[in-house]
Amino acid sequence: MPSTRAGGRLLFAGAARRHRVSGPDPHLSERLRLFQQLRAAQQQRDEAGTGTGTGTGTGSGRPPPGTPIRIALPGGGCLPGRALQTTPFQVATQLGGGLAKAALVARVNGTLQDLDRPLESDTDLELLDFSTPEGRAAFWQSSACVLGAVAEQFYGATLCSAQATEDGFFCDVHMGERTVQRGELPALEDACDTFARTGHRFERLEATRQQLAELFKHNSFQLQQIEEEVTSPTATVYRCGPLLQLCHGPLLRHTGLIAALRILTSSAAFWRGAGSRQSLQRVAAVAFPSAQDLAAWQQAQDEAALRDHRRIGREQELFFFHKLSPGSCFFLPRGAHVYNTLVDFIRSEYRARGFCEVVTPNVFSPQLWELSGHWQHYSTHMFSFTAGTETLSLKPMNCPAHCLMFAHRPRSWRELPLRLADFGVLHRNEPPSTLTGLTRVRRFQQDDAHIFCTLEQLEGEIDACLDFVQTVYATLGFSFRLALATRPPGFLGDPETWDRAEQQLERSLRAFGQPWELSLGDGAFYGPKIDIRIRDALGRQHQCGTIQLDFQMPERFELEYASATGGVVRPVLIHRAVLGSVERMVAVLAESCGGRWPLWLSPVQAMVIPQAPEVEDYAREVQAVLRGDGMMADLDGDAGATLARKIRRAQLAHYNFQLVVGRRERAHGTVSVRTRDNRQLGEHDLHRLLQRLRELRDARVPDAEEQF
Repeated sequence: MPSTRAGGRLLFAGAARRHRVSGPDPHLSERLRLFQQLRAAQQQRDEAGTGTGTGTGTGSGRPPPGTPIRIALPGGGCLPGRALQTTPFQVATQLGGGLAKAALVARVNGTLQDLDRPLESDTDLELLDFSTPEGRAAFWQSSACVLGAVAEQFYGATLCSAQATEDGFFCDVHMGERTVQRGELPALEDACDTFARTGHRFERLEATRQQLAELFKHNSFQLQQIEEEVTSPTATVYRCGPLLQLCHGPLLRHTGLIAALRILTSSAAFWRGAGSRQSLQRVAAVAFPSAQDLAAWQQAQDEAALRDHRRIGREQELFFFHKLSPGSCFFLPRGAHVYNTLVDFIRSEYRARGFCEVVTPNVFSPQLWELSGHWQHYSTHMFSFTAGTETLSLKPMNCPAHCLMFAHRPRSWRELPLRLADFGVLHRNEPPSTLTGLTRVRRFQQDDAHIFCTLEQLEGEIDACLDFVQTVYATLGFSFRLALATRPPGFLGDPETWDRAEQQLERSLRAFGQPWELSLGDGAFYGPKIDIRIRDALGRQHQCGTIQLDFQMPERFELEYASATGGVVRPVLIHRAVLGSVERMVAVLAESCGGRWPLWLSPVQAMVIPQAPEVEDYAREVQAVLRGDGMMADLDGDAGATLARKIRRAQLAHYNFQLVVGRRERAHGTVSVRTRDNRQLGEHDLHRLLQRLRELRDARVPDAEEQF
């Protein structure tokens, strides 16, 4: 699509004008001129060494511009540089090897920053590309700015927000009564490609609240965001072509790095949630550094669509949803088998690891949640109702009930660590638009457990939790990544307690020996945590397990135990889950294995196939023997189908084994065994077959068909 420039704006010729809902922004030139004035002043201050950013100014201890600095690189390398002059991009260029082209953002002394932002002092420098979570986040946030800039010009709309997500990005725009039509998306995508190829630079400005108010005075949405979210004296604004966007960053150097962009969907949204009356339009997209990356992503999407757990659940008759109970799953017998097998697996680990399973109520007074602190932070996600004169709530988590259990009688140090496990039903009031199969539901269960222990026991308990995680995920066939999530805004308690808790988790992570990363500000409001992200067979990551350290809730519930010396001491609380939501784990497993379940978990373990109607009675005997031992065994008694058709039908349905019986097998008390990959394993005595299947199932081997 051809484009022209006018007054600092990018105007799209032809079709774009037909999509506009308003005329050109009359204030654009004014805003861009103010931005450039403020940025020029900032650059002068930086060059003089008197900037207002973090760690700047004459009293900050930062060396003057041009002072020699030391730049430490991963692996032990070191380069010289100049304070406030050398940039991470210059270092990437100097190092060569394609780094200047691949690097997207930098980690400087543990903090992410733009590649063109000069280094201030001695630096530990790491260059991050698209393969890293931080690199992808910056790439997609930058791409969201491209989409936002184009959407404003394309529709004459007002950009409300532009955000990166775990798997792409989206923009929310206000268009009055106008909506984004699906047929317009290809033209919008072409306009984004044109804009990106132009190579607009991402220019960063640190502005005061007063300057922010002036820059965004014609955008009420951005002004509200500034009022609600900017609590520091300054905040960061980026310019990308005609766009000004309040954004923490870091972002890319320029839009030319965005080589391939695909617009996915458009939908309705609401400003600040469904309670707002401001209706918006949301456009979701994804982008990559190369067309090859986009093609690989599309191939993965096609594969994921074939593995969608909702399709597998329907085809294998595992579960369904109904409009009369939105967000709550109906597990059919086969699905209940998978569900209960996962729970039984965790229960077996609980028995081996000293956990005690408990049962707690579903309905509580709000006083409980006020005491725990959840009411302040979580009440909008809870189901509450009145019963007579009382207000009651369905529990969204188990930890407060477990605190009541600990506190219901005096406790001694001899009882610690006390490990309480609970598979109780939980309810969370998720918005209707977010409900997605089993991955986002309103009714669910977790492999939830809470450990009450002494400070001296804390390190050993965290280490044991990490070993628990490793054991379970290895059995399920997942690799995983660990992240230490630190205190968020609005945290409960004092910073010193948080520091102590974070340091303990960091020590445990280092001792565990697996790679981990820092996730600043992502902790729970009551304590830091270790987030565990598993990687499935398609390479996708899922947040399932967590280990959370909590010094706050024992204080709020006044939990205490008698110490060995006779004093009274507060216990430490560890929240932990490995599967997380069992519903979500069923979805992740279904998609990861594509419906080809491992034998121990499979809802379709064996299909008994009679060669002819005359041996169907024996086939039913075989099925009964298998079912009597807890095997999921079905029988294909279709007299109108050939033997070959029955076998093929069972293999397409992913039955782990097909057990064929005819006159010979009936006479000898045997079965002929095939696998779902059509391997013929020969004739086997029925009871020896059952013994072998039991051994493979109980050992939870991932490849029983190969090990048979």
